[in-house]
Amino acid sequence: MYRKVTFGWFFAMASLLLAGSAYARDLPDFTEIVPKVSPAVVNISTTQTIKAPRHVFPRNMPRGPDGSPPLDDFFRRFFGDPNDGGGGGGGDDGDDPEQFSNRSLGSGFIISSDGYVLTNEHVIKDADQIVVRLNNRREYDAKVIGSDSRSDVALLKINAKDLPTVTIGHSKDLKVGEWVLAIGSPFDFDHSVTAGIVSALGRSLPNENYVPFIQTDVAINPGNSGGPLFNMDGEVVGINSQIYSRTGGFMGLSFTIPIDLAMDVISQIKTKGSVTRGWLGILIQDVTGDLAESFGMDRPGGALVAQVLHNSPAEKAGIKVGDVVLDFNGAVISDSASLPPIVGRIPVGKQVPVKILRDGKTHTVQVTIGELPPDDEIKLSSESAPEGDLASSRLGATVSNLTGDQRRGLDGKKGGVYVEDVSGDPAASAGLRRGDIIVMLNNVDVKNVVQFQQLMKGLPKGKPIPMLVQRGEGPLFLALKVPEKEGG
Repeated sequence: MYRKVTFGWFFAMASLLLAGSAYARDLPDFTEIVPKVSPAVVNISTTQTIKAPRHVFPRNMPRGPDGSPPLDDFFRRFFGDPNDGGGGGGGDDGDDPEQFSNRSLGSGFIISSDGYVLTNEHVIKDADQIVVRLNNRREYDAKVIGSDSRSDVALLKINAKDLPTVTIGHSKDLKVGEWVLAIGSPFDFDHSVTAGIVSALGRSLPNENYVPFIQTDVAINPGNSGGPLFNMDGEVVGINSQIYSRTGGFMGLSFTIPIDLAMDVISQIKTKGSVTRGWLGILIQDVTGDLAESFGMDRPGGALVAQVLHNSPAEKAGIKVGDVVLDFNGAVISDSASLPPIVGRIPVGKQVPVKILRDGKTHTVQVTIGELPPDDEIKLSSESAPEGDLASSRLGATVSNLTGDQRRGLDGKKGGVYVEDVSGDPAASAGLRRGDIIVMLNNVDVKNVVQFQQLMKGLPKGKPIPMLVQRGEGPLFLALKVPEKEGG
């Protein structure tokens, strides 16, 4: 019995060791990649002069408790005396702004031997001085050749020759699950190496419409911004840009700018000095399950057009509010976030086919791409007080006719009704809010309260109906479903 147990234990341990060795052989080995690529990764430090109002403390402040020195002595000890030199009365000099320097750190990488360096725009934004430090500790002052805030990419130049460079890869070849490597200067720890896998591709982040981010679980922290993301061939596939964090530190969600997009931006900066992007001139949103049903779609998908801007390429091509963009220039549009990056990369002036869904049928229109304006945000106002109240029990909300100021804020639309109050369903379940302006119901433009009430009476029960509202500064489609059994 003793020998059986002994030999059984021996063979079990041998099996585990063999399995462990096989598993270890499958793990990636970065030891050959790191020394090859590290010399081209740089530390970037910036200095920014900030002006702030001086703190002027009144003279002859009261004494502290228990006979302690006056409070103004305390403030002068720690903050200095801004009243000194004020002309005997603590005069105007105290109002002059105080200057102090703010330093920040980031990373970057050399893309050409004559000194071009790639990094994030937010790393060098508003900097008065930029210093690039190589891995051999040599430092160079850098100048900004150009930057682009929409993609968060910046191109720097240092006065040096025969520098080590990275090899540029192709982010389009990345696959979810493959190993990647980051090198940067988190918290000023130069050339820190971290690794992980690609978690997702084509991620859209809030307020980042033109970058389909690469998501990884590579550890990224403050100071890594602007540094390279490498594949297992030692090629740069992205620029580390952002993290999702509730603590300020790494939480397993890192976001990287695809190198294909970054190099296109750099090419435009070098050749034209600025970056241009394709533009349709529409405001879009996702198609929810209820909205998909209301439009007669088998499943959610595409980008729902909530507004068409006046005199835009989309308007000229005949695209209308309520259309669903299904395919753009041969690329399937899975959701609204996937459309802007595709449009942005189309050359201005090129005509492309756009497949849309309208009234349950598909159509293809030809759109000539325009140039994205410097500020493509629509600012609408709906702050004036409504008048002409009228309750709609079937809607579950109180609506009123629009004032003149509200009409002027609707980008040329002549009608609509203002939502005074939301008291119940179906309005509450649809997500309607007080202050919304209903401009379209079941693909029919709303003119006034009387006509809106007639439209409500004709709605089918138990079926989602598209309802377009203006909420604050933007349009939004909601799915309104009148219940099978109505109360009241």
